[in-house]
Amino acid sequence: MTPERSPLTAPDCLFCRLVAGDVPATLVASTDDAVAFRDIDPKAPVHVLVVPRDHHADVGQLAAADPALLASVVRLAHEVAEDECDGAFRLVFNTGSEAGQSVFHVHGHVIGGTRLGWSPA
Repeated sequence: MTPERSPLTAPDCLFCRLVAGDVPATLVASTDDAVAFRDIDPKAPVHVLVVPRDHHADVGQLAAADPALLASVVRLAHEVAEDECDGAFRLVFNTGSEAGQSVFHVHGHVIGGTRLGWSPA
């Protein structure tokens, strides 16, 4: 019998508290590894955040620490996109405040539901 693994958490992290159920969110999907919920400030008709249950500050740190968990996050993002965007979507991971990351718990933005243009900053 394998003991149940406790997720890695950061007590002051908004997304860790959301995953724990301490902060309300509109859940879209979840797995044992990740949770998908609607963004509170959507930038497109579909804007869902996908976060691992374990705390990792950004996508690079997650990839280095647990590539299988990163694959699980991307897999859940793909499932959400298939359900909500007919498969046409963007999956964006912002890394660092200069790139727009405001919560330092890795999260992918599933963005779609409309024709998406490209406009580099």
